[in-house]
Amino acid sequence: QNEKELQDVVKQQEEKMFQLIDKSGEVTRLKEEVSQLKRLLQHAETEARVLWEEMRGKEHQVDTTYVQERVMLQREVNKLRLLLLEKDENLQLTDKY
Repeated sequence: QNEKELQDVVKQQEEKMFQLIDKSGEVTRLKEEVSQLKRLLQHAETEARVLWEEMRGKEHQVDTTYVQERVMLQREVNKLRLLLLEKDENLQLTDKY
């Protein structure tokens, strides 16, 4: 009887330990995601400042096509960067398991 109770307690402790490990992994993943978002935000802010400086110097000769193309290309670069990050994460997960 005591042995069975002890086995049950050990099993419950193992389950709690696995839950904590899962939560720890999730917290780590979320911290990495926040870090990536902060980098992307800084990058976007830098690009906005550069574009603003470019446009301020050309107040009277604003080429809207140029600006639209530049914004579109920057969005494409960001999409590709995110795809690369996802690919790297998937490779890391594959290697882990």
